[in-house]
Amino acid sequence: MENKKTLDLLSLASIPLMMTLGNSMLIPVLPTIEQELKISAFQSSLIITVYSVVAIIFIPIAGYLSDRWGRKKIILPSLIIAAIGGAIAGLASWLMDGAYLLILAGRLLQGVGASGAFPVVIPTVGDLFKDEQEVSRGLGVIETSNTFGKVLSPIIGAFLAGFIWYLPFLSIPVLCLISILLVGFFVKSPKKQNKPDPFPKFVKNVKDIFKEKGKWLAAVFFTGGIIMFILFGTLFYLSELLESDYNTKGIKKGLYIAIPLFALSVSSLVTGKKIGQNKVLMKWLVFIGMLLLAVTMVLLSFKPTLLWFLSYLFIGGIGIGFVLPSLDAFITEGIEKENRGTITSLYSSMRFIGVAAGPPLFAMLMDASVKIMFLTAAGLTILAVIFTYFAIRPGNTSDQKQNQLKTT
Repeated sequence: MENKKTLDLLSLASIPLMMTLGNSMLIPVLPTIEQELKISAFQSSLIITVYSVVAIIFIPIAGYLSDRWGRKKIILPSLIIAAIGGAIAGLASWLMDGAYLLILAGRLLQGVGASGAFPVVIPTVGDLFKDEQEVSRGLGVIETSNTFGKVLSPIIGAFLAGFIWYLPFLSIPVLCLISILLVGFFVKSPKKQNKPDPFPKFVKNVKDIFKEKGKWLAAVFFTGGIIMFILFGTLFYLSELLESDYNTKGIKKGLYIAIPLFALSVSSLVTGKKIGQNKVLMKWLVFIGMLLLAVTMVLLSFKPTLLWFLSYLFIGGIGIGFVLPSLDAFITEGIEKENRGTITSLYSSMRFIGVAAGPPLFAMLMDASVKIMFLTAAGLTILAVIFTYFAIRPGNTSDQKQNQLKTT
C-alpha cells in the first residue's frame, strides 16, 4: 500500500470505528435502558432503529453530493451533526425524567450525521488508490475497522454503562471529535469541482447504471441488507437472552457479545487482503459465507446451550467476514468513479435497512417463537445464496467495454 496514503486510510478507518462504537455499544445497554426508562423491549429496539431509518433516507443524498462536491466536504459536517445528536441523547438522559422521546430525537439527528460519514468512506478509498488490489486491501481495512468497532462496542458500552447508564450516549461526541480531527488533518481525497447535476439528470444516471448492471447490483444490495438484518437482530436477541436466562451483565456480557464479532473482524481483515482483483474468488466467498450463515441460523433455532450458541455464532461471524469485504469490492471496482459515491451510498442504505429492521422484528418474533425467528433468518439467507449464485457473475461486474465483450 502506498506509504504516503497510509495516514489517509487510517484516518478514514477511524470513521466506521467511531460510528460503529456510537451505535453498537448501545446493544448490551438496551435492557438497562428499558429498566431506567420503564419501556418495552420493542421500544428500546427503536433506539437502534430510528438511527438507521433516517440514515436510509439521507445516505443517497450524501453520496450524490459527495460525487459532485467532494468527499471531505460531506464527511466533516456529517461528523459534527452526529456529535450533536449524541450530545442531545446524552444530556436528555442525564438531565430529564422521561427522556425517551428526546433520546429518539437525538438518535435521529445522529443518524443524519452517520449517513454522510461512514457510507462516503467506501468511495473515498476507491478515489485514493488507482490499483484495484490496493483498493481491495483498503476496503478490507475499512471493513475490519467497522467490525473491530463491533467487537469493542459491547465491551465498552457495558463498561461505561456500569458507571452511569447514559454514559455511552455522552461518549458519542468525543468519538466523533476524534474522527473530525483525524480526517481534517490527514485525509487529502480528490476534490470535486463540478457543479451538481440537476436532480432529474442524477436520477437518469442512476437508472442507466441499474439498467446496465442491475442484476449483480441487486444481488449485492439484497445480500448486504440481509446480513445486517440478521447480525443486529441476533445480537439484540443475544443481549436479551444473556440477562433474562443467564443473569449475565456488565463487561462479562459485553465479552460474550464480542465473541462472534471478533470472528467477523479477523475474517474481514484476511478476506480484504486476499481477494485483490479476483472477482471469481469474491463471488464464491460471498456464496460460502452466506451458506455458513444459513447453517448457523438453522442450528440456533434448536435453542442450544450458551456455549454452543456462541460457537455457532462464531462460525456465522466468519461467514459474514467472507462476505462484507467482497461486496464492498464488487461495488467499488464495478462502478465508475464519478458515480461511485451514489451507488455505494445506495448500497449502504440497504445495509441500514437491515440494521433498522433487525432488532424490532427479532423482538416481535422472539415473543412468538425463537425457532420461527431463526428459521426465517435462515430462509432469507438461502434466498441471498441463490441470488448470489445466479446474478453475480465475474464478467458482469466489469466496466462497460469489458461487459460488452463478455456478454452474449
